[in-house]
Amino acid sequence: MKLLKHYLPGLILVLILALISALLAGFLPFGAVVVGISLGMLLGNLWGLKETWQIGINFAEKQILAWAIILMGVKLDFNIVKDLGLKAVAIIIISIIFTISVALILGKLFKFNPRLALLLGIGNGVCGSSAIAATEKIIGADKNEVGISVTVVNFLGVIGMFLLPLLVKFVLVFNDLQSGFLIGNTLQAVGQVVAAGFSIDETVGHTATIVKMMRILMLTPIVLSLLFYFSRRNKKTEVVVKKQGIPYFIVGFILMSLIPTLHLLSSGMIDVLGRFSHYLLLIAMVAIGLKISFKSIVKQGGKALFLGSLVFLMQILFSILMIFLFVK
Repeated sequence: MKLLKHYLPGLILVLILALISALLAGFLPFGAVVVGISLGMLLGNLWGLKETWQIGINFAEKQILAWAIILMGVKLDFNIVKDLGLKAVAIIIISIIFTISVALILGKLFKFNPRLALLLGIGNGVCGSSAIAATEKIIGADKNEVGISVTVVNFLGVIGMFLLPLLVKFVLVFNDLQSGFLIGNTLQAVGQVVAAGFSIDETVGHTATIVKMMRILMLTPIVLSLLFYFSRRNKKTEVVVKKQGIPYFIVGFILMSLIPTLHLLSSGMIDVLGRFSHYLLLIAMVAIGLKISFKSIVKQGGKALFLGSLVFLMQILFSILMIFLFVK
């Protein structure tokens, strides 16, 4: 009971901020995760954090985030591969590799923080906040790097959500298949893809959503690749891969992906678990926001936005090239 009392103050604070964030997100173009990180940063920097809050906040940042990552697996239905076809799948995979590689190359060129550059590449290339959350512990990113990358990637996605429909309709004059492919292959969050795609028409919306789902599926091989790479460098670099093997949240994440793939639960139950995962992620991101320093945002935020914008632009241009060559 005494232990519970230690956790409660911080957890109650995080839960209240998460609830406020979810409500505010309904009136803003930004997702609840970005609102949650922002509210956390404001409170943590302007009012400070009481010592009695720290234990509960740390629990939300680490344990609740781990469970959010595990439950993300229910969004990964590998049957979507059959709907797309091998050519489309190959284009998506190549585009993701290109985006992450460009982020690392540009980061090195501009002498940028390599972990933050990698997070920006993963966030842009795969699925925004979820991809950043699933990989940040593996690469050893700190809370400031996570907060900055989530904010930048979501901000760029909101801009793209409004600009890409105009680009495909009035500049590129793409057909429905091409338009859906570009939107699904570049925007970061599922909500952004759905909003941008269906703003054109239903066919574009469905195509964009299917392409986006395939990008989300790539989170599993990316997580495993990063785990293998960083565990091999464990003796020389600061990483979060423990000696006892693969972290439990990664194992859980992969196992949970079997549920939709093998149809082990109804679609309604899978949807409930997916929503629960989103809320857990929101709670964890609020906790991370509470511990982010404004000084780090001022120091790295501008450079991160510059690098993220370049990566996003290169991602869009590369996708346009692939579409011109292979998607008719």
